[in-house]
Amino acid sequence: MPEPGKKPVSAFIKKPRSTEVAAGSSAVFEAETERSGVKVRWQRGCSDISTNSKYSLAAEGTRHTLTVRDVGPADQGPYAIIAGSSKVKFDLKVIEAERAEPVLGPVLSPAEAPGVPGAALASAAEVEGGSPSPGGPSSAASHSPGAADDHIGLFVTRPQDGEVTTGGCITFSARVAGASLLKPPVVKWFKGKWVDLSSKVGQHLQLHNSYDRASKVYLFELHITDAQATSAGGYRCEVSTKDKFDSCNFSLTVHEAIGSGDLDLRSAFRRTSMAGSGRRISDSHEDAGTLDFSSLLKKSSSYRTPSHMDSRLEAPAEEDVWEILRQASPSEYERIAFQHGVTDLRGMLKRLKGIKRDERKSTAFQKKLEPAYQVSKGHKIRLTVELADPDSEVKWLKNGQEIQMSGRYIFESVGSKRTLTISQCSLVDDAAYQCAVGGEKCSTELFVREPPVQVTRPLEDQLVMVGQRVEFECEVSEEGAQVKWLKDGVELTREETFKYRFKKDGQRHHLIINEATLEDAGHYALHASGGQTLAELIVQEKKLEVYQSIADLTVGAKDQAVFKCEVSDESVRGMWLKNGRELVPDSRIKVSHIGRVHKLTIDDVTPADEADYSFVPEGFACNLSAKLHFMEVKIDFVPRQEPPKIHLDCPGHTLDTIVVVAGNKLRLDVPISGDPAPTVIWQKSLTQGSKVPARPAPDGSGDASASDEWVFERKLLCETEGRVRVETTKDRSIFTVEGAEKEDEGIYIVTVKNPVGEDQVNLTVKVIDVPDAPAAPKISNVGEDSCTVQWEPPAYDGGQPVLGYILERKKKKSYRWMRLNFDLLRGLSHEAQRMIEGVVYEMRVYAVNAIGMSRPSPASQPFMPIGPPSEPTHLAVEDTSHTSVSLKWRPPERVGAGGLDGYSVEYCQEGCSEWVAALQELTERTSTLVKDLPTGARLLFRVRAHNMAGPGAPVTTKEPVTVQEILQRPRLQLPRHLRQTIQRRVGEPVNLLVPFQGKPRPQVTWTREGQPLAGEEVSIRNSPTNTILFIRAARRAHSGIYQVTLCIENMEDKATLVLQIVDKPSPPQDIWVIEAWGFNVALEWKPPQDDGNTEIWGYTVQKADRKTMEWFTVLENYRRTHCVVSELIIGNGYYFRIFSHNMVGASDRAATTKEPVFIPKPGITYEPPTYKALDFSEAPCFTRPLVNRSVIAGYNATLCCAVRGSPKPKISWFKNGLDLREDARFRTFSKQGVLTLEIRKPCPFDGGVYVCRATNLQGEAQCECRLEVRATGTGSWALLPELVPLAFQKAGQTHMCHGLLLSCSASVTRLAPQDGQVKPDASACARSLKGSWMSHLPAVVCVYASVYLGAGWGWHPQGIIVMVSRPGGLCAD
Repeated sequence: MPEPGKKPVSAFIKKPRSTEVAAGSSAVFEAETERSGVKVRWQRGCSDISTNSKYSLAAEGTRHTLTVRDVGPADQGPYAIIAGSSKVKFDLKVIEAERAEPVLGPVLSPAEAPGVPGAALASAAEVEGGSPSPGGPSSAASHSPGAADDHIGLFVTRPQDGEVTTGGCITFSARVAGASLLKPPVVKWFKGKWVDLSSKVGQHLQLHNSYDRASKVYLFELHITDAQATSAGGYRCEVSTKDKFDSCNFSLTVHEAIGSGDLDLRSAFRRTSMAGSGRRISDSHEDAGTLDFSSLLKKSSSYRTPSHMDSRLEAPAEEDVWEILRQASPSEYERIAFQHGVTDLRGMLKRLKGIKRDERKSTAFQKKLEPAYQVSKGHKIRLTVELADPDSEVKWLKNGQEIQMSGRYIFESVGSKRTLTISQCSLVDDAAYQCAVGGEKCSTELFVREPPVQVTRPLEDQLVMVGQRVEFECEVSEEGAQVKWLKDGVELTREETFKYRFKKDGQRHHLIINEATLEDAGHYALHASGGQTLAELIVQEKKLEVYQSIADLTVGAKDQAVFKCEVSDESVRGMWLKNGRELVPDSRIKVSHIGRVHKLTIDDVTPADEADYSFVPEGFACNLSAKLHFMEVKIDFVPRQEPPKIHLDCPGHTLDTIVVVAGNKLRLDVPISGDPAPTVIWQKSLTQGSKVPARPAPDGSGDASASDEWVFERKLLCETEGRVRVETTKDRSIFTVEGAEKEDEGIYIVTVKNPVGEDQVNLTVKVIDVPDAPAAPKISNVGEDSCTVQWEPPAYDGGQPVLGYILERKKKKSYRWMRLNFDLLRGLSHEAQRMIEGVVYEMRVYAVNAIGMSRPSPASQPFMPIGPPSEPTHLAVEDTSHTSVSLKWRPPERVGAGGLDGYSVEYCQEGCSEWVAALQELTERTSTLVKDLPTGARLLFRVRAHNMAGPGAPVTTKEPVTVQEILQRPRLQLPRHLRQTIQRRVGEPVNLLVPFQGKPRPQVTWTREGQPLAGEEVSIRNSPTNTILFIRAARRAHSGIYQVTLCIENMEDKATLVLQIVDKPSPPQDIWVIEAWGFNVALEWKPPQDDGNTEIWGYTVQKADRKTMEWFTVLENYRRTHCVVSELIIGNGYYFRIFSHNMVGASDRAATTKEPVFIPKPGITYEPPTYKALDFSEAPCFTRPLVNRSVIAGYNATLCCAVRGSPKPKISWFKNGLDLREDARFRTFSKQGVLTLEIRKPCPFDGGVYVCRATNLQGEAQCECRLEVRATGTGSWALLPELVPLAFQKAGQTHMCHGLLLSCSASVTRLAPQDGQVKPDASACARSLKGSWMSHLPAVVCVYASVYLGAGWGWHPQGIIVMVSRPGGLCAD
């Protein structure tokens, strides 16, 4: 057994952990011991494991390994490893291998395809708030136990909605309380409703978890890096334990990082870098990333959208891509995938194959089992299917094994229904069930939910001594329930120490400590799934208290000597010593131990028994000793008459007191003498005697000391048997009282007579006892964990002064009293501490004198330790006026078991100590308005929290508050959703709440289109902090621009709100049939006259056969006002009708053709129709204009546009107004209206404005763009074309810039030094420039850089300096 107070050291440094493996695979468990060479045993159940075909054992130094091969369901169960006295248990759980089931749902965005970054992100439908397709399975939450019916809150902190910029990082955190959980919870993260993010962990998504032992809280984190647009959408976090489940939804919004004018197609096609989006990578690592086509498509589509149009109105209706693919032919799969952005064609085909396979109609079942069922433990569940053939034979299987009918499993057959009823469900029934009909099966899962285990009998406080055995006992509501034992909040386990022993006996749970030490003192708790209980263990050092010590005895020969003592502990044993040696009991010497009393009895005392006797208690440094005196009586025979005499040490007429303890034996042995033998008379006085003067003696002599005598009313005692008896012999008279009582107390008179004379002695006997029980104690000054106990002395002290008192307490519902003090309390009050707040206690007291301890007093009135709350927090002044102050605060951090009754508010003048109550009664709110205050006064305010224990500590304002009005400018705080167009449907209520600020209270004015609001339909409600515009039922006439104005004196603030009331559109106008040919009919119509005050989203075209008049939808969400209806049946007549749609819905009525359209059958002769000659002449029109480009010098560049016109227009290209047909470096192409200008190896001087002009007989059109050519190595010479115009401006010659700049471009390019080359000679540069274009200038232009300002030419690292020489001086730019 480990040493008390020390925790045994485990032999393992690394312990094997419980794990889950798939069936058919191998499971490996590893352990590491503290030192090598330790003998280790592996066990399964209670039997050792040896190496065989199933198990493999390996040991290498301190590392030990167990391998289980080909794991199956039979291998599941508990395992253990043993090293010395250390034993570690772990579990192996076997799960079935998961089948690759196709999952139906919304279309995957390109980022979700395998191998593409962002594969963990959700589909487009889910980003927009859509739900999975009907063909998909239900969400994972529906298969989790308790997901539908048992939402028990587990989250301490739930994930919150977040926003992030494209390319940024974000982390979502969830905290789960673990104090009440026996095992760590299981957390799953989902994107949308079905994408499990645990399978998407990679470069852009990580999952982390940790556990804080101090706070007992689990932390789970979802970290998204390099967020893309496809990362946006709804997410879900699910946490589950054995019998609890909780979930939380949150969303992520991703904002674009660039504006509409900064689109760079090359950057969009550039591969993403591992270093992040903010760092450029070299060309050598350009293939290290992945192409993000999804973001490219989204960016390009966003730039094609006009900026003045509402993107929400332009967005097309969501389409179910799986429904489209399922109805399309295989040849159309590639086109549909490209149209909807699906890049994983292989995964799409695999999923589509699973969809078609799952949709095969069952031939055996009309109604299958639900995916999952849930039932509480002990209840009944029914599993029902409906068969297609009522005569089919059904088999029910549980975990693959057929179920036989028994008392718990009942099979029922009613018509085509087959029912399996499971009664009294237990955890054994938590399994997978199947119903088999022929070769077809349908399966489900049954989850058995355990009810929470309640504590029916709580733990009780215990007080023990060091070394004693402690046993805590608790009873719960469920047999065999799993519970946790904790000491001071730390869980106790068998693996960590052998000091604690846990025992289960049905519903009872025991915690046993064999030998208690001082370190074991503390609070012990038992936690069950539905409750907990707490008790305190107090361990005291052994301290023995002697209530009655042994006393010296003087006995005569053949008499009996009895030594007796009483100690405080009944279990203490001891040893009797005689002159320091152990006394061995025999037939004459007897030793007894009854309760707290230890007794040594010696019969027939002899002179040899005279000695020192001691009693030594075992385990205590205590020694009680006394001496036995042997009295030898010698009688001399005198053959003459002798008067009777009583031989006592006291004179005959002097009162002597004999003290005896109540319950003990009173033996008065009176030696007498006299000849002849005297007669002995024993008498007891019944009343208190009185003294009378004594009569003189007959001989005239008197004793001065015996001047008076006692006179009593006496009772003769002469019984020789019974409790009180008298025995007389020749030389002594013995008066015996068995079990002395208080009534035996009094004065006993012994009289001896013979013919010679008489003698008399008065013996006073006093019976002492334990005190009477005190009255019930009174409780006062009850605090958080203490109280003051007061009591009164007992009415009777037992004849001995009260030495002190002993105090005990207990919980009201408990039967175990716990002693609070071991040293006697001398006073009549005591402060009891270390009580648990909120628990009801009772107190009682004992009185102790030299004889012993009294009976306990009656229990006190029950009381509950409750402390006052702490001070409120965050006291602040919310508002002030001329006569009032508004305060607010937060509740105190600690309220306690007494709850919170309310708050009191007080104030006082600055510099004064007298506090005035601001409220007559307590307030339950955390804010108040203190009125009727003197204007201009500087006041301090304080707030106290009150409960049944009294007021708590106050919190006071830090600075005095001046009572005066604060002027604050009016300010409207318009919410974000009110800053855009507010849309409501006709008939819906309109409730627009606009918060504002301002002091004093501002005046609010509402107007519509500049006019004041009138009528009862629009109502305005104003408060000190907001204004509300309310319309009970909106009408189209309520649409318009509303303006709200705040005014305070000469200050005001305004805000504008746009309200749009929308309704369903009217039907289209004037539908007519344009043409009918073959199987087709061409229809045309006009838009509806009323669009419902919003944009028309499209039209629905339906057809109906004239015979059946059943309408079928041909086109849905069709945007144009003309269409062709195909696949009509020849010879039938058809009616057509068209509905118009907007954001509200379809029109109530439809535009219908008045006459049916007949599809004629083909005749024998064919009359070709006559066509009117049409004029297709058209002026040139650019269908796609040129766009601005930015290219790199030295790489070919192209400019593209598209033109339409008839006849074919003539194309001309210009650069900065110059025709490019004669320049060989420019090539033009034209193919089917697409025009291309190719610039071969452009240089910086090729940048400028390019114009494409198209001309034909009908007219002329042109478009232009700007080309920027970025230089790669020309240095500062590239700035020359920009600096030359500035030089001309300085020189006053601005009209020659463009022409001269073109002519000088070639020269500058030749002179520009390349990187790594020797810079050209300055004079050569000047000559070249002069020969090329300087001759055209009216002034001399010099280009140089100032390394040194001298006559020579130099190169400047920062740029080019242009010097313009003109009459009057030199100008530098």
